[in-house]
Amino acid sequence: MQGITLKNGLISYYGNPAGYTEKDTAVVDSCFQNDELTAWLKSRSLMPHWTDGVLERLAAGEQLGASAENARPLKNVRIWQLKPDTNVYKKFISLDETKKQFGAPDSADYRIAYDGQLGTNDLEVIFERCNINHPPGYNGHSLSISDVVELYDSTGSEYHYCDHFGFKQIEFEPQSQAEEMTQTMTQSF
Repeated sequence: MQGITLKNGLISYYGNPAGYTEKDTAVVDSCFQNDELTAWLKSRSLMPHWTDGVLERLAAGEQLGASAENARPLKNVRIWQLKPDTNVYKKFISLDETKKQFGAPDSADYRIAYDGQLGTNDLEVIFERCNINHPPGYNGHSLSISDVVELYDSTGSEYHYCDHFGFKQIEFEPQSQAEEMTQTMTQSF
């Protein structure tokens, strides 16, 4: 038996469903990240994208990547939560109350608690998943009010504030992007 195989767009690593292909990218579960698999993927001109939760989704029978017919493209998910040292009065309040007291949510106050795939773009399903059954790699409290859910792919990001009831889409520029923009603007002048 060959250790690593690619069949119908699915990557198997020593008998385990490890990932799938999307064009020239291989989306592979982070637990399989090693030199052997990286070299194998590169030898097939596939750029590895290490992502938590892929094994779990494949093992559950989800059709992903090239194997998914007529599937709606899934976005990656980042969960942003307020840093522990953030003003306690900013925590666990509605978007309207946040804006009234402090202005728009500031990404400098947030940290990433999760970055990976959850098998859905549905915010309510993401809420349930990050409340009841934290996905592998989740490093934060259960998803709750004042947290921000980012859905992103190669075309960009959209941000959703977890409010009292449901989610509200917001403008939210992560700090690294803001710093890059500031540096670019400073260098231009």
